[in-house]
Amino acid sequence: MSNRDRRVTPTGRRLALAALAGGLFGGLTLPLTAWAQASTLPVYPQWRATAERVAQAGVPLEDLAPNAPDSHVVQPGDTLWGISSMFLKSAWRWPDLWGMNLAQIRNPHLIYPGQRLVLEKRNGRATLRVADSGAGAPTNVVRLTPHVRSELLDNGAIASIPLNLIGPFLNEAVVFDSNALAAAPRIVATQEGRVMVSRGETAYVRGNLGGARDFRLFRQLTPLTDPETGAVLGYEGRYVGTAEFVRSGQTQLASAGQGLDKDVVVPDTFRITSTRLEAGIGDRLSPVPQQELVAYVPHAPVQPIEGRVVAVYGDGLIAGQNQIVSLNRGSLDGLERGHVLALWRHGARAVDTTGGGHVAMQLPDEREGLMFVFRTFDHVSYALILNTRNPVTRGDRYTQP
Repeated sequence: MSNRDRRVTPTGRRLALAALAGGLFGGLTLPLTAWAQASTLPVYPQWRATAERVAQAGVPLEDLAPNAPDSHVVQPGDTLWGISSMFLKSAWRWPDLWGMNLAQIRNPHLIYPGQRLVLEKRNGRATLRVADSGAGAPTNVVRLTPHVRSELLDNGAIASIPLNLIGPFLNEAVVFDSNALAAAPRIVATQEGRVMVSRGETAYVRGNLGGARDFRLFRQLTPLTDPETGAVLGYEGRYVGTAEFVRSGQTQLASAGQGLDKDVVVPDTFRITSTRLEAGIGDRLSPVPQQELVAYVPHAPVQPIEGRVVAVYGDGLIAGQNQIVSLNRGSLDGLERGHVLALWRHGARAVDTTGGGHVAMQLPDEREGLMFVFRTFDHVSYALILNTRNPVTRGDRYTQP
């Protein structure tokens, strides 16, 4: 392990501080090696003071859900969002509710099945605390080798949201610059001259691999345009699947005495390891990025934000609950992973005929649901629709909740 892997960066310290200030769960976004050491992160006096101050505040009783239980034992499969929904009218406001007992919780960034959460009400406000430790953090050590993984790793703690819904999209939903794949390695031939190849079959590739062995496959790039301005925000790659390097090709030289009248190019050999679509000639390769183990913590944007839905991910024109949409705001616009946003339906045109005439009206926008940002690029983000009363489509508006 390198010194870089051991180091907790200033950014990591700021994120840890935000986690402690926010409550029981943390919004850490760390490499896997750093995350494995989260339980040993120091708790400085100023962090503890901030955490205790937030824990003492809680939420007004009127913000509790009508049927909020007195306690809840964390179960396998629970999520932070689901538990918060039991206690709060607005689940994304969990940091305001979640009390913190640093003496009982060795790692304030995680909780586990078996822990009992108790709702405490005092002086018109409510907090939620861990009553008994139950099952703690797992003590087993899992050694990992470089490999393409199609699901998030389970460290025993409950997730903030159902990670199985976004796990496949962490490598699939990618926004490129206009020329990012122009010079990328490409499939130039397939096994036995087939038009398309699928999982387990062979494809032949030319291009600079840059030393990587595991790659994602993409087809044509689709421009993502801003519904408000028409400007191109980026280019979404159509995800095909993954492929792994098998062996290098070599150029056979005419001078090598093999009866060739000119040099012949021999491409690299790849095996298709997974497919969303069948792979074919011309598909481009992009190295699989180093996967981060991310604790997605729902929270509202600090500053007001407003934008529009760019597109429904995939081939659909409308989206519903648990589907993915792209947004016309990104990290440079203030969006970050974990942001909860409110969806709005544009008000319809109507005519008032009750006064004896015809008066044109514009009905107000109506709030339709919530979505959760899980991946950001410079000017584009991807969000999971948590709930919605009506189908979501391009141009629908979103704001802070």
